Amino acid sequence: MDQAGKEKEALQLLAEADKKVRGSQSFFAGLFGGSSRLEEACDTYARAANMFKMAKNWSAAGNAFCQAAQLQLQLQSKHAAASSLVDAGNAFKKADPQEAINCLLRAIEIYTDMGRFTIAAKHHVSIAEIYEAELVDVEKVNWEHWEYWECRDGAPETPGNSRIWDLGGSWRSFRAGTWPPVGTGAMDSPLLKYSAKEHFFRAALCHFCIDMLNAKLAVQKYEEMFPAFTDSRECKLIK
Repeated sequence: MDQAGKEKEALQLLAEADKKVRGSQSFFAGLFGGSSRLEEACDTYARAANMFKMAKNWSAAGNAFCQAAQLQLQLQSKHAAASSLVDAGNAFKKADPQEAINCLLRAIEIYTDMGRFTIAAKHHVSIAEIYEAELVDVEKVNWEHWEYWECRDGAPETPGNSRIWDLGGSWRSFRAGTWPPVGTGAMDSPLLKYSAKEHFFRAALCHFCIDMLNAKLAVQKYEEMFPAFTDSRECKLIK
């Protein structure tokens, strides 16, 4: 089946789902299984969305997933609704990045309400990636969503191998004040103190992107805060 055929089938499924929703709202449906019709409509919207994806009509796919999510919320199926919103966000990524973010934010609200903080954090990371890759909004990338990944489940993690640093040069957009607090936290931890010098090194590099004097003052500050930094290879290199 070619793309036109897939889109035609998707539209038929969409019409079928709409019909099921209208049928569930009738008086007799309320007495005899209105919720089951809504469940059928959810499944049909999802089928339509997947068919739109096959036809590469990403906006229509996202909208169909959103319609499924709306019904799932009515049915109190929160996990299913959040999953549908994530599917919608993934579809919208290819056509409307801002709408993708809106869908993911709605999914995050549901996951957070359910106490599923790890999953919520994962989707905050997805939002940060969209801001960086699609919207090129570095202010949004800067920790606003990444911080949820570092502190998911209330247990802060060391960004020693953080994906933030590895994102195609995005470190240049980070405020130089971001890394020192991370280094400070690491140096106070018996488990993380060996990574502190790396965080201070990265912070110094950010300062170095501003100007040399800024970097020199920053390095002096870090040496006072963490004397072990002085003899490290990272400190010698930045000097």
